[in-house]
Amino acid sequence: MCLSIPARIIRIDLPFAVVTAGGNEFRVGVHLLSKPEADEYVLVHAGFAIQKIDQAEAEQTLDLIREMGINLAKDKEYDENH
Repeated sequence: MCLSIPARIIRIDLPFAVVTAGGNEFRVGVHLLSKPEADEYVLVHAGFAIQKIDQAEAEQTLDLIREMGINLAKDKEYDENH
């Protein structure tokens, strides 16, 4: 079984983006996305953003992951600025 993690794009540096998920920042490839932009949510799998998703879906998925006992911090920076 494969799992993709919702993440928020912080900045774009094509062909990569820096994203935040679970309180961590990391670089992912955005080769599979059309016109990625900062503050968009994406699903990340194996180092690549594979699909854009809306914020509500991202938050719901992250809540479900936390309920399974996986320790992911909330994105405090985003919550404070939006």
